Amino acid sequence: MYRAPVSDIAHALKNVAGMSAALKKGTFGDLDEDIVDAVLEEAGKFASDQLAPLNRVGDEHGATIKDNIVTTAPGWKEVYRAWIDGGWNGIAGPEEYGGQGLPIMMAIAVSEMWNSANMAFGLCPLLTIGAVEALHAHGSDELKSTYLEKIVTGEWTGTMNLTEPGAGSDLSALKAKAKRADDGTYRIFGQKIFITYGDHEMTDNICHLVLARLPDAPAGTRGISLFLVPKYLVGSDGSIGARNDVFCHSLEHKLGIHGSPTCTMIFGDGFGGNEPGAIGYLIGEENKGLACMFTMMNNARLNVGTQGVAIAEAAYQHALAYAHERKQGKSGSYSGEGMTPIVEHPDVMRNLLTMKSMTQAARGICYSCAYALDMARNTEGDEAKKWNEMAGLMTPIAKAFSTDIGCEVATLGVQIHGGMGFIEETGAAQFMRDARINPIYEGTNGIQAIDLVGRKLGLSGGEAVKTYIADLRKISEDVRGTNTPEFGETATKLDDAINAVEETTNWILEQLEAGNQPQVLAGATPYLRQFGLAAGCAYLAKAGLNDAPRAELARYFAENFLDECTALKQSVTQGHASLLGARALLEQQ
Repeated sequence: MYRAPVSDIAHALKNVAGMSAALKKGTFGDLDEDIVDAVLEEAGKFASDQLAPLNRVGDEHGATIKDNIVTTAPGWKEVYRAWIDGGWNGIAGPEEYGGQGLPIMMAIAVSEMWNSANMAFGLCPLLTIGAVEALHAHGSDELKSTYLEKIVTGEWTGTMNLTEPGAGSDLSALKAKAKRADDGTYRIFGQKIFITYGDHEMTDNICHLVLARLPDAPAGTRGISLFLVPKYLVGSDGSIGARNDVFCHSLEHKLGIHGSPTCTMIFGDGFGGNEPGAIGYLIGEENKGLACMFTMMNNARLNVGTQGVAIAEAAYQHALAYAHERKQGKSGSYSGEGMTPIVEHPDVMRNLLTMKSMTQAARGICYSCAYALDMARNTEGDEAKKWNEMAGLMTPIAKAFSTDIGCEVATLGVQIHGGMGFIEETGAAQFMRDARINPIYEGTNGIQAIDLVGRKLGLSGGEAVKTYIADLRKISEDVRGTNTPEFGETATKLDDAINAVEETTNWILEQLEAGNQPQVLAGATPYLRQFGLAAGCAYLAKAGLNDAPRAELARYFAENFLDECTALKQSVTQGHASLLGARALLEQQ
C-alpha cells in the first residue's frame, strides 16, 4: 500500500527546487517551513489513508454509464466530498475566490501524493485546477463572480473540451460550432471526445471549457473561441437551474485509469427536450480562445509530468516491498537462512535503484519548474520575464521526461515481480497500465519535444536556455567543491553530460537559423531525453549536497546513465540522415 514519501517530497521542495531560500526572503508572505511541513503531513495522511485504499476499487469497478448518467466507483463520491472539505482543491487558488493562495510548488507536491495514491481520482482535480487558471486569467468579472469560487473550492468541477474525432493534436481541424444569441450568450453544437470527468455524480455541477468556432471565424487556429458551458445553468443568485443541452453519450473502454470517466460529450443535440443548442459564455475574446485554453493546458502539462513522478513513486514502493518479501535463489552476499530475499540480488538491486533514482530525478525537474512559475508570479519586469521563460523552457521537459520515466519505472516494477507482475492480483500491472496515458495526453511527448526545439530554445534569442545550462553547471561545480566521497564520479559525469547538452543545443540553434527544420525535428525527442537526463542528475546531485545517502543515489544515476547523453548528441546531430532517408521503408504493406 502506498505511503506518501513526505520527507523526500519536503527535501525536494526545500533544498532542490528552492523553496527554503524563497521562504527566507519572504517571497511567499507569511508562509514558513512549519506550515509547509504541516500541509505535507496532512496531505500525506489523506492520500495514504483515504485515496490509496480506493485505487484498486476504481480499477476493478470503473466508472459506469446508464441512460446518459455517469456514476463513479464505490466510495468515490464520499472521498471527494472529504477531499474538498479539507480545502485541498483550492490550495493554490486565488484567495479572493476561496482559495488558500499557496505557492504552485505546494499544489504540485500534494498533487503528486493524490496521483500516487489514486491516479484515476487525481485526474478530476487536475482538470478543475486548470479551469480555475483559465477562468481567473481570462474570464469576465461576471463569469468569475458566478462560477469561480465554486470551482476553486471544488464544489463544482471543471473539464477541458478540445479533442474531436477529426481534430486531435491539430486543433485547426476543429468543427464544433458556436452561434451568437440575442442575449449575449452563445449556443454550442458539436461532439468532443476523450473528455476526462466529462460527467459524474460527485458534484452538483460541472463547468465545461469548450473550444468552438463562430460562423464568421477565420480559418485554422486563429478562428477558435473558448466558452464556459455548465452542465446545469446557474441563476444570478448562484443557485442551480435547468439542465443545459450537454450530455455524455458514452464512456471509453481504456487500458488503464478505469476509475476516471473518459467521456464522449454531445453539445446542442436537444438533450432532455431542450431547444437544441448548449448555452455557453465567452471566455476572453472571440477567435482568441486558443490562447486562453493554453493557460489551462500549460498548467495541465506540468501536472501530467507530476503524474509521471507519482506513478513511478507508487510503482517503486510496490516493487520494493515485494523485493523484501519474495525469496528466491541464493545470493553470495546473503548470510541468512534459506533462500535470499530478491532485494539482495544485484540485478534486482539495479532495477530498484534505477526506479528510485529516475523517480527522484523527475521529481526535481517538476518541482523546479513549479518554482520557476512561482517566481514569475512573485517578481516583476525583467525578473518576471526571466522566470516565465525558464518555466516555459522546463515545461516540455517536465511533462515528457517525467511521463516517460513513469512508464519505464512502472515496467521495471512488473519485471521485479517476475511472473506475478503479469498477474493482475499483485497490483503491479495497474501502475503500468495507468502510466501509459501520461505520455499521450495534454500534448504527446513528441509534441513536447517539438515545442522544446521549435519554440523554447529560441526564447530571448537563446539566452534562456544558456542561463538554464549555466544553472546546471553551477550545481556540478558545487558537487565538485564538496569533496564528498559518496558522490564518486558524479561531478565529472555531470560535466560531460552538460557539455553534451550545450553542444547539441548550439547545433540545433544553428540548424534552425539555417532553415534546416526537418533535421532538427528528427532529433527533437532524443534531445529532450538528453536534456532530461542531465537536468535530472543535476537535481539529484543538488539533493545530495550535505546528505550522504542522497549523494550515493546521485552517483548511481550519474555513473550508470549519464554516458547516454553523449550518445544522444550523436543521435540528434547525425541521426537525421538515416531517419529521413528511410521514408520509403514506411510505405504501407
